[in-house]
Amino acid sequence: MTGKAKPKKHTAKEIAAKIDAATTNRGGGKAGQKDRLGQEKGGHAKMECPLCKVTAPDVKSMQIHHEARHPKLPFDPEKINNLHGSTAAAPAAAAAVASTSKPKPGVRGSLKKTGDEQK
Repeated sequence: MTGKAKPKKHTAKEIAAKIDAATTNRGGGKAGQKDRLGQEKGGHAKMECPLCKVTAPDVKSMQIHHEARHPKLPFDPEKINNLHGSTAAAPAAAAAVASTSKPKPGVRGSLKKTGDEQK
């Protein structure tokens, strides 16, 4: 038993476990949300189910998901969306669409006039 004024002692193992828990990223919260969703390269969620949009890290995990959640439909690995493969092409396609669309309104809703329109 310890007295009133004596502090309780912690073992080195306990202190190391506390430091590890405090400093290791466990993937929770907003910091780990991008990683879980697989939006950026390096995320764990690489594959996406074409039926319910659930993400998985690999084809084997997606097959397990498909057998559990969609047992009546046949599993086809060709239909799985690869999130890491599509993220590189998506920004380039979005930029091409934005450049060909009509001009966007200015700050207060009016179109910005060019030198030809002012004369």
